[in-house]
Order: sequence, then C-alpha cells, then structure tokens
Amino acid sequence: MPGRSRTHLLATQINPTRVRKFGFPVIVPVALTFCTECPPAGEPFSEKETLMKKFLGTTLLIVIAAIAVGGIFFRDRFERIYMVATLFSGAEQYQNFHRTREFYPTSEMLPADAPYVFPTGRGLQLPASFPYGGKSIPVDDFLSETDTAALLVLHEGEIQFEEYWLTGGPETPWLSMSVAKSFISALIGIAVHEGKIQSIEDPITLYVPELKGSAYDGVRIKDVLQMSSGARWNEDYSDPNSDINRFAKIFAWGGSTDEFTKSLEPENEPGTVARYNSADTQALGMLLVRATGQPITAYMSEKIWLPMGAESSGYWLLDNENMEMAFAGLNATARDYAKLGEIYRLGGQFNGTQIVPADWTRASVTPDAPHLQPAEGNTMFGLGYGHQWWVPAGTEGEFSAIGVYNQFIFVNPLRKTVIVKLSANSDYGQTASEESYREHETIAMFRAITKSIPEPRPTRP
Repeated sequence: MPGRSRTHLLATQINPTRVRKFGFPVIVPVALTFCTECPPAGEPFSEKETLMKKFLGTTLLIVIAAIAVGGIFFRDRFERIYMVATLFSGAEQYQNFHRTREFYPTSEMLPADAPYVFPTGRGLQLPASFPYGGKSIPVDDFLSETDTAALLVLHEGEIQFEEYWLTGGPETPWLSMSVAKSFISALIGIAVHEGKIQSIEDPITLYVPELKGSAYDGVRIKDVLQMSSGARWNEDYSDPNSDINRFAKIFAWGGSTDEFTKSLEPENEPGTVARYNSADTQALGMLLVRATGQPITAYMSEKIWLPMGAESSGYWLLDNENMEMAFAGLNATARDYAKLGEIYRLGGQFNGTQIVPADWTRASVTPDAPHLQPAEGNTMFGLGYGHQWWVPAGTEGEFSAIGVYNQFIFVNPLRKTVIVKLSANSDYGQTASEESYREHETIAMFRAITKSIPEPRPTRP
C-alpha cells in the first residue's frame, strides 16, 4: 500500500472517557494515535521515528501512572464528593449507604462484650398490600420502589420478620441519616439525669458560649430539641442551594460543622414555630460535648451502645475537626437500631438496665405545644414532634425516628411492636412533597404490618 498520513501509530493524544470505577465516575486516558508522513505498510519506522514513539509511549505511561496513583490516594475524597453531589438527584445510593465508613473519617463504638441477641418469634408473613390514598398498595412493590435494604419487625421483643435486599445485611452498618437525631435526644436525657445539664429550660449558650451572637443565643435547650429554635433555615432537599444541602457539602469538601452552626441567624421567636432544622441537632451535639467533656462517640458508647448490648460496631461520621455529624452521621445495623426502639417502647429500660430515664422517654414522644401537634403546615411532614422524635396522628401512641431516604425506627407501644426500615429511596427529595418523600405511605405500611401480627396464643395451664 502507498504511504498514509494521520492514520498510523506514532503520536498519542489523551481522550477523556467516562467510566465507572470505585462506584463513581472517573476520567481515564485512552490512547488515540496519529502521525503524519507514516511509512508505507510493511516498511519499518526510521530511527528518529522509533525514538519519538518510545518517548511518547513512556510519557503516556507516566501520565497513566500518575492518574492511577492519584486515584489511589484521593479515592476517599472522590467518593465523598460524588456521594454528596448526587444526593437528592435521583442517583442510586444503595451502593454508598452501607459503606460510608470506607470513605469518610469515622469514629467507632465497639460491640458489647456480651451482646444482646433478640430471640426469634413464630415468624410473620407480611400483608400482601396496605391501604393508602384510596388505593391498595402492594407491599412488595413498595419495598422495591423505595430501595429497601432492610426490614426488621419485632413484636414483644422477638424477631417476627427480618429480611435484607440490595447491599443490606444483618451485619451491615447502614447510614442513619436523621434517625441519629433520636439517639442524640436520648443522650441529652441521660446527661440531664446525671446533672451534667441542669435543665432543658436553660439557654443552650450557658453550656456552649461560642453560640452567643448566633441564632441560638439565649435559646432554651428545650426549644432546640423541639426544632423550634427560631433559626433561619431551609431544609428543602430538592433545592441545591438550601441550607441543608450547603451543610452537607462540609462532608464532601471538608470544614467545621461547629462553625457552620455558629453562622446561623435568627428569624422567628424561639418556641413558636416548628421548623425542621438539622443544624438544631448539631447544636445539641455541641451541647453534649461541652456538658459531658467527652466526644459523642465515647459518651454514647458508655451510656447506650454497651448497656443495650450492641451486636456490631457502630460508626459516627466526623468533620475536619473530628466532631461527629450529630444530625445524620450514625452507622449501625438494623438489629442495633431496633434496640433503641425497644428502649423507648419499654420506658427506657432494656437488657436489665434503665438506660434512658423513663420520664425522658415519655416527654420525648409527647408534643406539648400547639405548633408541635400533628397537623398540615405545623411541621415539615405534617407529623407531630417531640424531642427529636416524630409523632404521627393516631390513637395508639406511635412514634418514630425518621431519616431521609426512608430510614425508620417505628414504635407502636400499644401493639408492642418495633419496625426498622433501612432504605436508599432514589426518588427521595426529587420534589418537596410526599410524592417523593413517601413518609406517610411508609407509616401506613407499618400500621398494616402491626395489625397483621397475630396475638400470642394463650398457654394452657
């Protein structure tokens, strides 16, 4: 063949091609080769051309090696950025929520030396469907549509149903999101009981003076517990410029949650408006650290994790200053999440120990002001609110810890039931409405499950 131009192997260009590696997009080099004045087919390159080819080939290898080494050393940061950047975007998250400890800085709470293992009951077949919005919703479809990773049903302290999907598993710690808030509330109650916090009527700045001059200056601890601090805040997950999404960026790019919390400004009179605000819980985390003199991880390990007989390690995500992400950063297994539900179902007593004061458990799930009652427009989801616990309208005393992407610890004390659902609902936050949140729909499913549990057969004398 005659000599060709621009078609034979010699010079190399880098062509960015998007592939999926480590669970997130990475740019990798692909060699495209061109030359001018290439020799005819079958004839060798000249010595000069051969040297140039070797030089460019070596340069390409160096570039590829540099990118590979950078990928190894900065993999954690890439994954953090990718996860936060794709939250509430419709992207699947089930490949992230079970392993955040792999790419975030974390602290660990070790399992108990003598873990408490729930006994297994007679078993339960889930109802085929449940009523919601004038329709009959198939349970299997709902579990699939909300990317359910774990569903655990306890009745009278026995496991009646336990199943895992996607990346969930009985020993898999799952990101709590705002379910963490209910653990923080329990720790505040313990600190009050121990006298480390004198009263929740005290202003939070009595214990956290660095919050003076912020939205929390002079605000009662109780108002912060009840999401009624009065701070200006936007928790719209579908708005990329909302306060909650700006707050979350700290965990992608780094920063201080304390500094962010200190930057908030007042808007409403404290104790008058229930405005769901994740920074309120971060302020409570600051309170715990200052009042107890311990990191949240250490205090929770001593006061809750070990006494309840945790079966697995628990993890807290940390910011650049090693402060726990108090509002959403707990990672635990479904069984260990269920233990907090049992603690509250039983009035604070579990595993032979009064872990949380009984009066605190009652107050935590009792909305005690008009703006905290379950009613449309009162709170973010139209549910009632206590001390970092949600309270749906009803006659059976139900309450729930709830986190975005459909994380739940649901408790029905009347029916002696605790249900844990861990999920990665990719539609969550696509709209600022129940259409994508599906919180009320989930509660409707839980109610159908609790009603389907048969009462124990009486034992013969």
